[in-house]
Amino acid sequence: MCQARRGSVHLREDIIMTENGQLLCVNDLKVWFGSSKNPIRAVDGVSFSISKGTTAAIVGESGCGKSVTALSLAKLVPQPPGIYAGGQVLLNGEDVLGMSEKRLAELRGREISYVFQEPSTALNPVFRVGYQIGEAVRLHRRGVDIRKETLKLMNMVGLPDPERRIRAYPHELSGGMQQRVMIAIALACRPKLLVADEPTTALDVTIQAQILELLKSLQKELHMAILLITHNLGLIADVAHIVNVMYAGRIVESGDVRDVLLQPSHPYTKGLLDAVPRLENRNRRMKGIDGSVPHPARLPQGCKFSPRCSKAQDICRQKEPEITCAKGSHCGRCYFPY
Repeated sequence: MCQARRGSVHLREDIIMTENGQLLCVNDLKVWFGSSKNPIRAVDGVSFSISKGTTAAIVGESGCGKSVTALSLAKLVPQPPGIYAGGQVLLNGEDVLGMSEKRLAELRGREISYVFQEPSTALNPVFRVGYQIGEAVRLHRRGVDIRKETLKLMNMVGLPDPERRIRAYPHELSGGMQQRVMIAIALACRPKLLVADEPTTALDVTIQAQILELLKSLQKELHMAILLITHNLGLIADVAHIVNVMYAGRIVESGDVRDVLLQPSHPYTKGLLDAVPRLENRNRRMKGIDGSVPHPARLPQGCKFSPRCSKAQDICRQKEPEITCAKGSHCGRCYFPY
């Protein structure tokens, strides 16, 4: 079960996490595809929590279940083909998976909003960006001056010359500006939780840094929580407070960012960190992780990472390890941790 994480040292020092400040609590979430008799277990027993006003990250390679987990927080995985096979998603104590369609419509955009990785495909090419930002305001905030609020949102996310950009079409904006438009849409109703699914993947390094700094400043201004979905551990050091490392539909390591990045316990986390380029040692040869994430329909027996792990022994291939916590909130799923 989710528990609030007690105050501890973070790479980010701007927010102190409190024991009673939980906003989101995910308990044993299971999201499968196909039939219940022979399911593809895309998400299989995931648990984590996010405190109010803080940033949590889910990190892992493509195909590990990060995006399905993120979509499930607002019950956005379509049924069929998706099956919510078990678990809870508690937002302020209310179970999202048990909500009516009417309550879900109120929740989406107002309490949980999303920013996706490809703004050029997420934005509608035939509508002006001002209309698309104003649409969220129109839907959830009746009685508000839509144009005035749209311009306010464009200013908030740092779009230059909003009086002119409000009439622009998406293709007339750069990738960074398009992503700022997506953030403005997501913030239109001042959500309690912003889910950013690979928000900088399609952007160059300079624009990536600008978008991440923007999210941090908006978090302070609006007092919202952020869930950052990424495959890049190098992005989260200065952004997140808590990190959850995901592999083959499961959380394999979690904890405060400082603990996980400086003292990784799971071989998969260590492998991801070894693959991050470092400026201080340019002669160092980057290491890759042998093999690839297994298909969720053909998961190996025992530890799901064992076919790719240099430390694997017989017990790893026979029985999957349970999550254990070495100190405080730093937990891992491994028989032979570092």
